Amino acid sequence: MKFSAQQIAALLGGKITGDANRQVWDVGAIESAKEGQLTFLCDAKYLPHLHHTGASVVLMTDSIEFTGETNATLIRVENARAAMGQLLALVAKAMNPAKQGIEQPCFISEGVSVPEDAYIGAFAYIGKNVQLGEGVQIYPHTYIGDNVRIGNNTILYSGVKVYYNCVVGNDCILHAGVVVGSDGFGFEPDANGVNQKLTQIGNVIIEDDVEIGANTTVDRAMMGSTIIHRNTKIDNLVQVAHNVEVGESTFLCAQVGIAGSTKVGSHCILAGQVGVAGHIEIADNCIFGAQTGIAGSVRKAGMYQGSPAIDAMNWRRSSVGFKQLPDIIKRLQELEKKG
Repeated sequence: MKFSAQQIAALLGGKITGDANRQVWDVGAIESAKEGQLTFLCDAKYLPHLHHTGASVVLMTDSIEFTGETNATLIRVENARAAMGQLLALVAKAMNPAKQGIEQPCFISEGVSVPEDAYIGAFAYIGKNVQLGEGVQIYPHTYIGDNVRIGNNTILYSGVKVYYNCVVGNDCILHAGVVVGSDGFGFEPDANGVNQKLTQIGNVIIEDDVEIGANTTVDRAMMGSTIIHRNTKIDNLVQVAHNVEVGESTFLCAQVGIAGSTKVGSHCILAGQVGVAGHIEIADNCIFGAQTGIAGSVRKAGMYQGSPAIDAMNWRRSSVGFKQLPDIIKRLQELEKKG
């Protein structure tokens, strides 16, 4: 399908500079886009590409100043990246519309009510006393254990496993291979030094509008609940241990690991490979750079880096000093010889 710049601007509430009748039917990156493609510009460092981009239409954040020339039609919006996301969501719905019906073979326990607008893929397993919300999408090879509750319009992609007694809220997305409710890692050595398993009888509660990336695991609590609060977004290959609580609207990026009984605040960002010790608390509005090691509680909002985590600016200064250590040591050795 083709859309004009005028149609796109009307949808987004944007202002047009250039030919309002210019049409697009594809998308592309600003540095490589071609005629007929739509792209976006949300950072001034990409402005040089605007002079020679082949894109027909460019969504541009309104706060970015541009006085040069471009062959593209510009649509000024408050946030170009968010506007592009809004358009891509519409395209995705058109390309991959919600499915309905029950494919065979699959297993649905007796007494489980499947809403008319739900989708149950082939080889899915639905356990006893499961509650399914309106519009749920359960893709093939998904396992849902006994007494699980799945909210309205939630999507469980192929191979998701939700263990017994767990809760997944409304409008959630669980990508392929996600495991919710596997046993927490709890063992206690006996008098002979043999590790004995501590049975995990709690559950996992995932609130509304949470997205969890492929092959991520969220362990069930030993007692009580492991909780992922609303609007939190979790990347691929993340480990959330038993009795952890993650605040709302927090980002956990790829390969983050959070040990048991830790509480992570709301509106936090844990970048890739951040490791978090157990039984600690992290305040709201904290940002941790990649590979940060959080060994103790962080009680003040801010940016942190390093292992153990310290103020990010101090860590940068320390890194500069660390690079200079070989020269400093050499000079000290020379001074010692002279002494």
